[in-house]
Amino acid sequence: MPRALLSVYNKTGIEELARGLVASGWSIISSGGTAQALTAAGISVTDVADLTGVPAILDHRVVTLHPKVHGGILADTTLPQHVADMAEYGIEPIDLVVVNLYPFSSNPSVDLIDVGGPAMIRAAAKNFARVGVVVEPSQYEPVLAEISAKGALSLETRRRLSAEAFAATRDYDRAIEQWMSGDEKSALSLQLEHVSDLRYGENPHQTGTLYRLEGSHSWWNSAEQLGGKEMSYLNVFDADAAWKLVHQFSDAAAVVVKHANPCGVATGPTLFDAYQRAHACDPVSAFGGIIALNREVDEATAQEICNVFTEVVVAPAYSESALCALQGKKNLRIVRASASQLPEFELRSVSGGVLVQSPDGVHDDPATWTVASSTQPTPEQLQQANFAWKVCAAVSSNAIVVTQNNEAVGIGGGQQNRLDAARLACERAGTRAIGGVAASDAFFPFRDGLDMLATAGVHVVVEPGGSVRDEEVIAAANEHGIVLIFTGTRHFRH
Repeated sequence: MPRALLSVYNKTGIEELARGLVASGWSIISSGGTAQALTAAGISVTDVADLTGVPAILDHRVVTLHPKVHGGILADTTLPQHVADMAEYGIEPIDLVVVNLYPFSSNPSVDLIDVGGPAMIRAAAKNFARVGVVVEPSQYEPVLAEISAKGALSLETRRRLSAEAFAATRDYDRAIEQWMSGDEKSALSLQLEHVSDLRYGENPHQTGTLYRLEGSHSWWNSAEQLGGKEMSYLNVFDADAAWKLVHQFSDAAAVVVKHANPCGVATGPTLFDAYQRAHACDPVSAFGGIIALNREVDEATAQEICNVFTEVVVAPAYSESALCALQGKKNLRIVRASASQLPEFELRSVSGGVLVQSPDGVHDDPATWTVASSTQPTPEQLQQANFAWKVCAAVSSNAIVVTQNNEAVGIGGGQQNRLDAARLACERAGTRAIGGVAASDAFFPFRDGLDMLATAGVHVVVEPGGSVRDEEVIAAANEHGIVLIFTGTRHFRH
C-alpha cells in the first residue's frame, strides 16, 4: 500500500486530499495539527510519533527528523543496499510528501523558521525518481486526479513537482536570509516565471520572451489572447503602457498607443464616442497602434476599430458580436484582461545592472493644487486640467499635452527641450487648442513655452512649478490672461 506523509501549515483542501488518497488505496502518515484535523474529520492516520517511536520534543522543533521518516523518503528501492538498510532498521518507503511551510515572510521570527518541513521537501524533491512532493494547495486537485486515474504520479509529473518544491524552499530561505541580514537593500533576488516566447524582440532579428515576476499581481496574470498572431516584444510593451493609462479614468475611456506613448486619449459618455475621439487626436500615428478600452467592447466600437489597421486591442470584455467582428481581422491580437494594478517596484536594465524604483503612483489631487495666476479656473477648467495632467504623466519627457473636452488634441513628447514639446503639441492640435488646456510634465525653465501655448489659444496651463524662473512664467500667464496651475509634482517618464 503506498504511503503519503501530510504535514501542512495551511490546512486548505487537506481533508479532501487525504480522503481522495485513502479512496485510491493509500495510507496516511501525519503529525501535529494536521494529524489532529484529519482525525477529527474521521480520516484514519498514523501519527509520526507512532511511526518513529519518539514523540515531538523541544517544543515541536524536532518531530519528523528521524530515519524512519527521511529514510522512507530518500530510499532508492532499486538499490540492494538501500533495501537491506530499510529491512534492518524497520524503514518503509514513503511515496508522497505533502508539506507547506510556516509563512515566515508575513511575520518573521526565529520561532517561525521551519526546519523539518524544508528538510522533508528537499528530500522528496531529490528523490523525485520515486517520490512525489506537493507544496501548495493549488497542486492538490491535479495531483489527486492523476493518482485517482493512474494509481500513481508519472515521472514527468514528479520531476515538475520537484522543481516547484525546490523553488519553494529557495524562496523560503531567501526570505530568512534577508531578515537575518537586516538589510533588504543589500541584495535583490528576483524569481521570474516564463510566460511565453514572443514573436520576436524589439526588431525581427532579436529574440523576445515574456517573464512574470513571481508573486506579482500583474494584469498579465489574467490576460487571455482571443485572436490574432502571437505577441511581439513591442506589442507587450505598448499594450502595458496603454492598459495602465486607460485605467486612470473612471468614465468610458479609450487610449491609442504607439511606441509606448499615447497618440490618442479620450473619455466619453459611451465607449464608441471615447474611441472615435481618441483616434481623432492623431489618426496618422494611430495607424498600426495599440488600443486599450476600459469597458466591454460593443459591436459598434469593434466595427469602428476594424476600419483602421491595429496591432492589439486590450479590453476587460467583448460582446459576442464585437468579438466576432474583431476576429474577422486575422492578424489583430485581441486581449482580454483584468484591471491594471501598480507593481511593488519598477525595473529598468542598464549595462551590467538594474535600476529599481517605486512606481509613479502618487495620487494627484486637484484640491491640493495651487493657482499661481491672477485668473482663477472654473470647475470645468479644473476638471479638464486633471484630465490633461493624467495624460501628460504617461507621455515620454519632455512632454506637453493639449486637451479639449476630455480629449487629447495635441501630444508633444520625447523632446529634448520643453519648447519643442510645446511646439509639437500645438502643431498637432492646430485650431483645436483654442480654449483648451495644456499640461507639462515638468516646470517651464523659461516663459517661452508658456508664450507658445498662449499664442496657440490655450486658456489653462497645468505644470508642477518649482523653477527658479517661476515668477517669470507666472507673469507671462497674467500677461496673456490665462490660468496657471501648479501641482507640486513632477512626472518625468523615460
